[in-house]
Amino acid sequence: MTYLSDPRQFLIDMFMTAVDAVSADKCLPPFIPGPPADGRTIVVGAGKAAAAMAKTLEDNWTGPISGLVITRYGHAVPTKYIEVVQASHPIPDEEGLSATLRILELVQGLNEKDLVICLMSGGGSALLTLPAAGMTFEQKQDISRALLTSGATIADINCVRKHLSDIKGGRLALACAPARVVTLMISDIPGDEPHLIASGPTLPDPTTSGQALDVLRAYRIEIPDNVRKHLQNGSWETPKPGDVRFEGNESHIVAKAEDALRAAENFVRSAGITPWTLSDSLEGTTGNIAKLHADIVRDVLLNQTPFASPGVILSGGEATVSVRGTGKGGRNTEFLLGLAIALERMPDVYAIACDTDGIDGQGDNAGAVCFPDTLSRAREKGLDARACLKNNNSYHFFCVLDDLVITFPTRTNVNDFRAILINR
Repeated sequence: MTYLSDPRQFLIDMFMTAVDAVSADKCLPPFIPGPPADGRTIVVGAGKAAAAMAKTLEDNWTGPISGLVITRYGHAVPTKYIEVVQASHPIPDEEGLSATLRILELVQGLNEKDLVICLMSGGGSALLTLPAAGMTFEQKQDISRALLTSGATIADINCVRKHLSDIKGGRLALACAPARVVTLMISDIPGDEPHLIASGPTLPDPTTSGQALDVLRAYRIEIPDNVRKHLQNGSWETPKPGDVRFEGNESHIVAKAEDALRAAENFVRSAGITPWTLSDSLEGTTGNIAKLHADIVRDVLLNQTPFASPGVILSGGEATVSVRGTGKGGRNTEFLLGLAIALERMPDVYAIACDTDGIDGQGDNAGAVCFPDTLSRAREKGLDARACLKNNNSYHFFCVLDDLVITFPTRTNVNDFRAILINR
């Protein structure tokens, strides 16, 4: 098979190569600390990759180990010593709340000889959930729903999450003290700021309650009076950089979007064509990101810049979706539908957009692929691409065309993966 004969398979193989490069068993072992000489080792964590990280840790650990991690429903793997609890994402549920309370119980009463290994990845913000004292769990759920449909960036969302929590924003590390805490993270955050990954439960927080209020105001999120009062008076403020209680702790990002894109670049080169990475940390609305990619494709086709075709444009990061309609979709299928519309009448262009965790939004798909004939095939099946985009119904659009990419949970997460093959 060559990329000329089967562009669809080429794109899917490229995506799976990128995902494999950031899997826990590939990226975690070099960062695993040695066991403490005399103390206990407790493992805690949360995220879509947490179960796979826990298994990899067990497979590479000598000596006694125990603990609990929380992962999304369907993302568990069998483990021997570290318990795995499944809970809801992206809206927290009672299972996540109960497991979070158990994690806090596990780290009580530790001493300076003990070691806590914290395994965090994307999705951890929703899975590791404990409302700040003075607000209800239902209030936390309602604010989460509003933020997730507002079009807010992940940095803004996690700023709010930290200040509505009794475990995020460094508070878990304080609960572990005086034990040493080593945090190992798979990053889904554009820019890879450690304190934003899973809302930084073991890291000091540079953001403030005031900033959280600003975010809520900017996106017109209604909040109850009791929540507003606590944010205004600073009673929910997080521990800050320089706090001596974090001294002696370590944190390491073991995998990130850049690693996935480098693997994709190598895959493309092995096919004898040119890779060109736009960015590993793009943010913005799906529509704006689709237009940006379409403009670059047009430059390549017309002017052979910034590279000469054939070639592949690669990008990562996290697009945002403003929910306007009642349809079903995720940010990757919505990006791809916008791209297909923008690329209409451009021949020889093929694209894939998928979430590296294997789940795009709330669907059963990682994302989708599109081709030069995507819109013409859609019209033959009675689909109006622009109407589907307006109604946030991108899943249905690509499902009817049989162009969804189904991988099921990959048990890692470095966010969006986009690749456009210009095959001319």
